[in-house]
Amino acid sequence: MESRREISAIDPVLKLIQELNKLPGIGIKTAQRLAFHLIKIPNDSVSLANAIIEMTNSIKTCIICQNITDISPCKICNNPSRNNKTICVVEEPLDVLAIERTGSYSGLYHVLNGCISPTNGIGPDELTIKLLLERLRLASENPNNTVEEIILATNSNLEGEATSMYLQHLMQPFKYKITRIARGLPTGAELEYADEATITKAMEGRYTL
Repeated sequence: MESRREISAIDPVLKLIQELNKLPGIGIKTAQRLAFHLIKIPNDSVSLANAIIEMTNSIKTCIICQNITDISPCKICNNPSRNNKTICVVEEPLDVLAIERTGSYSGLYHVLNGCISPTNGIGPDELTIKLLLERLRLASENPNNTVEEIILATNSNLEGEATSMYLQHLMQPFKYKITRIARGLPTGAELEYADEATITKAMEGRYTL
């Protein structure tokens, strides 16, 4: 009976370790260390749990740029001081955060929520490409349209380059200036892991497609 009670008592810890282990980049040993840290410092556990619950209840997708947000349209799309002449197309919400950290870009965004990757079963229909094209179409038909440039800031790996080329082809009829971030990002690099100086150089060194 005693051993059964001990197993029952530890079950919540094992469950926590299993859930932490599901997170990207968290191996079983890291999950164990995190779990026992939370056990030792209950206040951290409560704060983390409350933050997760608050995020789950409040997070949504921006109706304009498809970025994650707590209000829609998001604060960037709603900010009148942003440069509405440019739209920077990125793969993930983390890429928006990475670019915003540099302070070198003040335009708008569109988040694809991934990239074209046939090996992973991700095609154009799994991304927000149709929403981007509709956004550009509506802008082009608006007599007060201010959009002039589309910046393709997908990652400089095989999937990112393929996605960029595909988007370039689809956007040609709109007659916008289409540029691609370049200098500063080595081949195979992912935007979210680049430092601020590297991203700033890539934005400054973009070239017309």
